[in-house]
Amino acid sequence: MISPSFSDVSGTVTKDVQTALGAKEAFAWLVEGHERFKNQNPRSRDRQSMLEGAAQGQFPYAAVLGCIDSRAPIEQVFDAQIGDLFVARVAGNVVNEDVLGSLEYACKYAGTKVIVVLGHTSCGAVGAAWNGVEDGNITSLLAKIKPAVETVQRDRGTEGSAENLNACVAENVSVMCQTLREQSDILAGLEDEGSIIIAGGVYNVATGEVQFTSQP
Repeated sequence: MISPSFSDVSGTVTKDVQTALGAKEAFAWLVEGHERFKNQNPRSRDRQSMLEGAAQGQFPYAAVLGCIDSRAPIEQVFDAQIGDLFVARVAGNVVNEDVLGSLEYACKYAGTKVIVVLGHTSCGAVGAAWNGVEDGNITSLLAKIKPAVETVQRDRGTEGSAENLNACVAENVSVMCQTLREQSDILAGLEDEGSIIIAGGVYNVATGEVQFTSQP
């Protein structure tokens, strides 16, 4: 089966297109979309056709776990339209049971081929975890970022410089990618058999560029 080109998709992604798409090709679609975003050259697709397709069902080619930060507009960053992506957003792009269940559904039952954990520079959640903030339910959320903080502080020192905090962002992305594998037999199994790719990236809020920290 020949994998389709994204240029052939004029409306929403259909089941046939999603089925024909391999995990590496789906990742390449994300990369190509990001290149269009960086070059300010978004691809035009017919809105009415996408709405009509969406009414028939959804067949996203990728899922992105990102932060709630307003400066990191995930669909725009990957030049994605209606029906292209599952998007989960939580401060610090951390993994919890609900996120795991959502991504398991996306990949096992809805056919998604790629998961990208997307952090971003100047992340407030990472900064708060670095500084040991404790307040309400924020405390348990930041605890999930602590392993990345501890690794970076051990390797680079405890100074809260922009460089150290952004290194912590990247480390947190790596930790969350590994957490997906360790806490979900479903996702780990799909990745082992080559049905999906789990990758990480960091979006730079100043330049608009994603640097992939892990990729196929």
